[in-house]
Amino acid sequence: MDFESKIISREISQLLWEMEKTVGTAESCTGGRIAEAIIAVPGASKYFKGGIISYIDEIKESLLGVDPQVIAENSAVCEEVAKQMVKGACKALNTDYALASTGYAGPTGGPKDIPIGTIWLACGNQGHQVTMKLEEDYGRDINLAIATNKVMQMFLDYLKTENKTEVEG
Repeated sequence: MDFESKIISREISQLLWEMEKTVGTAESCTGGRIAEAIIAVPGASKYFKGGIISYIDEIKESLLGVDPQVIAENSAVCEEVAKQMVKGACKALNTDYALASTGYAGPTGGPKDIPIGTIWLACGNQGHQVTMKLEEDYGRDINLAIATNKVMQMFLDYLKTENKTEVEG
């Protein structure tokens, strides 16, 4: 894990500790890399409950409650599936927050209208999720590293906003 990722993980850790909140993951293409980034900080068991690696649609549907019709109409690589994965992980793992990834990391996969390197990321809670779409193909390993770093940064920004709202509210 690179230095930047460790700094982000440490900041996430500190915020979750202060807020006394929990987090989990729902990962498809990243296959556990997001969970690995979260637990890189000692003491993560205080706030990280676990993760679901939902590499195939059947698991997205059965464990995370992703709507099969959404997958049928849009494929599993779309914004709505990423959002539903966050909601499903929060419910299945009984966490305050979750991070999710679904995409085509390469070197193969995906229909012509969804090219390799397309990865949807999401984080949030049951009521509010934020998303990001990655669309560049740098090769499988780099695609996955970028996706992991981006979703961790997105979650850190999300937590800072949530924490500010709680402090002010």
